[in-house]
Amino acid sequence: MTRRPRSKKLVELGFEETSLNIAISDIEPLRTVTPLTKKSVKYGQIVASIVEVGIIEPPVVVRKSGEGKPYQLLDGHIRIEILKGRGETHVVCLVAKDDEAFTYNKRISRMATVQEHKMILTAIQKGVPEERLARALNVNISSIRNKRRLLDGICDEVVKLLQDRHVPLNSFTELKRLKPMRQIEAAENMISMNRYSMIYAKSLVAATPQNMLVKSERKSVKGISDEQLEKMERESANLEREFKLIENEYGTDHLDLVLATGYLCRLLENARMVGHLAKFFPEILAEFQSIAQARTAP
Repeated sequence: MTRRPRSKKLVELGFEETSLNIAISDIEPLRTVTPLTKKSVKYGQIVASIVEVGIIEPPVVVRKSGEGKPYQLLDGHIRIEILKGRGETHVVCLVAKDDEAFTYNKRISRMATVQEHKMILTAIQKGVPEERLARALNVNISSIRNKRRLLDGICDEVVKLLQDRHVPLNSFTELKRLKPMRQIEAAENMISMNRYSMIYAKSLVAATPQNMLVKSERKSVKGISDEQLEKMERESANLEREFKLIENEYGTDHLDLVLATGYLCRLLENARMVGHLAKFFPEILAEFQSIAQARTAP
């Protein structure tokens, strides 16, 4: 009896296997880099790094069908804008197989703290000296070394949670005082509250039970008694439970909102519908357009 070979289920790659050198004129951006962005410190650092060491992380594009430019830019708007300003005509890009624009720059910034850490590690692995990186990012060399060691003592789950967030370096230092399970809880609290400051991180550490700290003996907190610390621990636990309940409801509400605004945007693409609303319900049309503009804003 001949047995049929079992079919293996393979994980499909999200990108084409070969990077492409693409003309910048053939790439259509999803958004415009504003003059305010170009004046920011972060923009200046990216300019300096490209001048000093080139592009470390290629932009990501997706192939388009139909008329117009053959590629749409998903990730790397700032990098492309800098290259255009330098007079470059081509850039090496990763080509995504699907349009994952929602996952890319429409909602996150790739130069978040963890992303910058990964960029520095990648550059060092490619043989770029720390001194050269410091010049490229316009910082002192001690800052480069601190960023290189950013995730030492941080568990993998927290790295994933905070990889697209702008978290101060000192906040990571505070998280390192916690055991892994408490690190995850603290990171989830930061995301729920949308607060990543060192002061907030310190408050989470102060409200942490002694057995969840890395060191066996809790350091005393200036101006706070043991009784106050115990009260903070109890209040912190209550807040965490409340956050969990809110998050469970938020997921469903957010999905409904995304679906509703998507349907609304499709309605506004219908010229007859817009004309009807403009004639009989101008106030409603104005609100609909406001919602649609907020959804598509960079």
